[in-house]
Amino acid sequence: MISAARIARAAELPALGEIERAADGVFSSAGIVFPPGPAVVETATDPADVLVTGDPPVAFAYTGQLDDHLHLHQIAVDPAHAKRGIGTALMRAVFARAGARAVTLTTFADVPWNGPWYRKLGFTVFDEPGPELAGLVIEEREAGLDALGERLVMIRRSPSGT
Repeated sequence: MISAARIARAAELPALGEIERAADGVFSSAGIVFPPGPAVVETATDPADVLVTGDPPVAFAYTGQLDDHLHLHQIAVDPAHAKRGIGTALMRAVFARAGARAVTLTTFADVPWNGPWYRKLGFTVFDEPGPELAGLVIEEREAGLDALGERLVMIRRSPSGT
C-alpha cells in the first residue's frame, strides 16, 4: 500500500541522503556511476521543500522555486520499495504542489526511469529555460553530469498552460 505524500519533518532530512544514494546505485545498470559527494537532498534546508512517502520515509521529492516554475531538484525511491508506483504518486503530489505553475527538471535523456518516464508524465523538452534554471544546468555540467550521459531540461506545463 502506497502511503500519501506528506511534508518531511526536519528530523527526517538527514536520512534522506541515504535513500538518494541507494537510488543512485541503480544507475550503474545504465552505465552511470555518480562521483562521490553530497546527495542533492542534503542541500535542502527547509523541510517544506521536501515531500516524503512512508514513515519512516522510503522515497522523497525535493522541490523549489526556479524562475517562475516549481523545480524538481531530486526524486528518489529506495530500491527496496521500487516498482510500486511510489515515484508516480510522489510526482502527482509535486503537480498538486505546483498548482498553476509549470514543473521543471533536469534529467538523463535515455535512462528508462528518467527521460522516457517523465515524458509519460507529460513533460516535454524545454529549450528556453529562465536564468535560474540555465544557471543550474551550468552547475550540473561543471559537476560532470553531462559526462555521464545526455542531459535534458524538461517542463510540464500546468493545465492552464503556464
